[in-house]
Amino acid sequence: LLFFVFQKKAWQTIKTIVNLPVISPFKKRYSWVQLAGHTGSFKAADGGTILKRHCENEEKCFELLMQDPLRSCVPVFHGVVERDGESYLQLDDLLANFEGPCVMDCKMGIRTYLEEELTKAREKPKLRKDMYKKMVDVDPLAPTAEENTQHAVTKPRYMQWRETISSSANLGFRIEGIKKADGTCNTNFKTTKTREQVFQVFVEFIKGNTAILKKYLKRLYEIRGILESSDFFKRHEVIGSSLLFVHDESEHANVWLIDFGKTTFLPDGQILDHRVAWQEGNREDGYLFGLDNLTDILESILER
Repeated sequence: LLFFVFQKKAWQTIKTIVNLPVISPFKKRYSWVQLAGHTGSFKAADGGTILKRHCENEEKCFELLMQDPLRSCVPVFHGVVERDGESYLQLDDLLANFEGPCVMDCKMGIRTYLEEELTKAREKPKLRKDMYKKMVDVDPLAPTAEENTQHAVTKPRYMQWRETISSSANLGFRIEGIKKADGTCNTNFKTTKTREQVFQVFVEFIKGNTAILKKYLKRLYEIRGILESSDFFKRHEVIGSSLLFVHDESEHANVWLIDFGKTTFLPDGQILDHRVAWQEGNREDGYLFGLDNLTDILESILER
């Protein structure tokens, strides 16, 4: 997953605080912190836009999204541009109208891998020592006796285990990262799993501000209504996409859908419900299941 945060602060200061990939700005004194994903996927651009490294699948999705009711829920796509010998998608900078924004990335759906990825990984199930180490770092009791002997796990095993330790499998979304107004970042949400844990993270994120919370809820209701009527959404398996929550001290708040690199068109006129449980082969992603749970949790903050 990729997302970016622009901040009107000296980039050297943020780099010191965050210790995450930070890219020096050009022209403007902006910087962004890439909380997760591949370093160098974003570049600054002019006119309130940013450049995201080109992905052919994501380009096709944005072309369709610009003709769909979901256009109002995603960054506006301005086409493909060349920069330094590489191709980039030019997108609206979603943070351009915020001062000192607080940002949260929620990865939506009950899984973050395509069915084809699982099938491909099973065809050649290599033992992965790096994935075993990641598993043990999170939960030393997770590997089986055989995996402990091998000091390795297969990719399918790791992929499916990864969703169960966070709230992805049980709630249909997970918190991926948060950037606060002071520039500090937190991506340590791998084991944030229960409704109560998510509840507490959101309360801290909005600092208990109900005005911001109500704006987020209003936007989520709007997004859900548009998703349920969107032809694009019905006909795509939406994997690895996120909801980006942004607010600032002036109580300006908004939410957008981002990241469509893994969003896949369904063959033969197939459509998805996005709430039905996933069984391998039905391609259901649980996106609306996750959005329903996310909305319920935010509503419960208002009620307490």
